[in-house]
Amino acid sequence: MKTSIIAFAAIAAANILPAAAEVPTSSDSIAAQSEQSSHKVKYAPIDLDTDNGVVSLAGSKGFTIQTKKGDFIFKPYMLVQTSGNFNWYDDEGLDKAYNQDNVENTGFAIPNAILGFTGKAFNKVTFNLSINAAKSGGNLLQQAWFDVKFKNPLQLRVGKFKTPFSHAYLTTLGETLFPQLPTSLTTATIMPYVLNAVTPSMSTGFDLGVELHGVVKDRFGYEVGLFNGTGSSVNVASKTLSDDWHIPSLLYAGRLTYMPWGVMPSTQGNPNMLHERKMLIGLSGSMNVESENESTNDARVGAEFAMIYNRLYLAGEMYWMNVGFTKRQKIDEHYNYLGGYVQAGYFVAPRVQVAARYDFMNRNSTSKDGFLNMPAVGVNYFFKGCNLKLQAMYQYTGRKGHETQLDRDNDNLGLATHSATVQLQYYF
Repeated sequence: MKTSIIAFAAIAAANILPAAAEVPTSSDSIAAQSEQSSHKVKYAPIDLDTDNGVVSLAGSKGFTIQTKKGDFIFKPYMLVQTSGNFNWYDDEGLDKAYNQDNVENTGFAIPNAILGFTGKAFNKVTFNLSINAAKSGGNLLQQAWFDVKFKNPLQLRVGKFKTPFSHAYLTTLGETLFPQLPTSLTTATIMPYVLNAVTPSMSTGFDLGVELHGVVKDRFGYEVGLFNGTGSSVNVASKTLSDDWHIPSLLYAGRLTYMPWGVMPSTQGNPNMLHERKMLIGLSGSMNVESENESTNDARVGAEFAMIYNRLYLAGEMYWMNVGFTKRQKIDEHYNYLGGYVQAGYFVAPRVQVAARYDFMNRNSTSKDGFLNMPAVGVNYFFKGCNLKLQAMYQYTGRKGHETQLDRDNDNLGLATHSATVQLQYYF
């Protein structure tokens, strides 16, 4: 697969370069040439805000290829993250007979090593493909999609991309406030002990599907799509018809947003955007029919808010999930889960951003008392002129309000009580 992708990129570049033999290969030089005398060719401006979900390419000055007419633009990109991690766990769940330590999952890691390309063709089709070498299996293919723009309010996207749920996930990967996403969004829920094989999380992440989306009057956004519902690790069609509802067992998802001050950029902090004023209010929902090995029907609802006001970034989300079992499981119970977070970032200096987050989750379901509270603090430093970003964070996982000690012990199984991460990121 990697060989074919590299070959495709080479063929695409080879086809473009002859037609653009006199075309500069960077947006800087294109801009410079367009300002020269009128007998020179006026090249089309480059618009690379293609929402690739990895790095922001709006106004990018990196390596870019385009034809003289500007009807084809090709932009390679890369993001590499290397992190140092420290995690300390409570004694619950550790078996000292096997010399298990409180300190686990500590050391160095590469969360993401992404190589991809994006671009536009004929001012109508946007495309994107990326490989994540830090992953394995189906997750190697992080994204592969193309988007057809009929007009701004009506666009069609097909392939593998982010499902329309959660501001935290839909934020550009390289521009998140913390190196770790909210735990309430990513951790597996806890079922009664006889059902531990069924552990959905609040998020839906990357998936294969088709989506209609667009922005009306630069204020009202919508996304409506059908997806496999099998997540990013599965790249094949493997679903059936629902035995209970007699509809395709897919993920049905939608999201509505209101942006009163214009389209909200997919960032949680950028030193080049210290004088912006943007706001987003959103509602989203989905139904994953016969998910979790055809054993459950998972319904999710989310509400989100995000704002950029000069140096301040502020956001908050709430999400709810109902897990109901299919008839073949012969289980009548439904389980409800609730989670959410609020977070803020502020640039105390042009390239220094401080961050704080409060994250909570009812991981044992609302049928039991108690919840996790997970405050976190962090700081981000953006190196000047070289696309390097240094992030550091600390998170504490607390437990409160549980009825029994067993519920308290089970609620944070697999979660570190004290967690610290330092991450250095480079992209072009």
